[in-house]
Amino acid sequence: MKIRIATRKSALALWQANHVAAVLETFPEVTATELVPMSTKGDEILDRSLQKIGGKGLFIKELEIAMQSGDADIAVHSMKDLPAEMPAGFCLATTMTRANHRDALVTDGGRQLAELPQNARIGSSSLRRQAQLKMLRADLCIEPLRGNVNTRLAKLENGDYDAIILAAAGLERLGLDHHISHQFSPDEMLPAAAQGVLGIECLESSTEVRAIVGKLNDSVAVQTTTAERAIARVLEASCQSPVAAYATVDKEILTVTALVAHPDGSTSIKESISGDAADAEQLGEALAACLLENGARELLDSIEALND
Repeated sequence: MKIRIATRKSALALWQANHVAAVLETFPEVTATELVPMSTKGDEILDRSLQKIGGKGLFIKELEIAMQSGDADIAVHSMKDLPAEMPAGFCLATTMTRANHRDALVTDGGRQLAELPQNARIGSSSLRRQAQLKMLRADLCIEPLRGNVNTRLAKLENGDYDAIILAAAGLERLGLDHHISHQFSPDEMLPAAAQGVLGIECLESSTEVRAIVGKLNDSVAVQTTTAERAIARVLEASCQSPVAAYATVDKEILTVTALVAHPDGSTSIKESISGDAADAEQLGEALAACLLENGARELLDSIEALND
């Protein structure tokens, strides 16, 4: 069968869709693939924060409409951009092998975080990154940064910022990793849930398509992503919530660490849990419950009130 792939038009989204297409075309039951590029509201509205214009769903709504109307069969997403709750009628058919999970510091001249001047301007619209940067260096001035990867790099080169923070995986996929000055370890900066993971979404009713793309599932990525997304779901974390989660699997033991922090870095709650990887969702839910017991709900509510 021919598989049509709905995708955003950014260079990174097109890379991801082409990557999936190339793998699918090696399957005997796939006769051809076709990219269906489209623009989303999240790509078009760059002068306001995602939270104020509707959240992460703005990057995927048009792609879902294309699948509903029969113009596309699947959509490829960066999993960190996918809301924790899937809309009715849709499913996450595939969780692919995780690429680099880390956040990357990009500076002019390769300077490290400690080498940046006092009150350095850091470009990032992520409250998760802001909170953890402030925990590393309280003097930093975090300023909004939206747009595709090349747009963000251009703003750094133009001197709008002393540094910017991007996902290392995106830079690597586009062959731009030479711009990276430092990759933050999870001890320095926990990533967003499922950062570095590509997911394939389709209609729940598309059984033939689900069977084909399901072959791209990576069992470890399924477990770690399930645990991390369960935390975001239970905490009701929005696209801008300062919530981080990172899971690893070693010999069937899954360990997941999560963080909720105030954007100014003054307050944070961080917890970890380990258990059987087969119980990934329950482990994520249990860790989220632990965070809630330790005040995560009150912290998140106070942050939301600031942004209203």
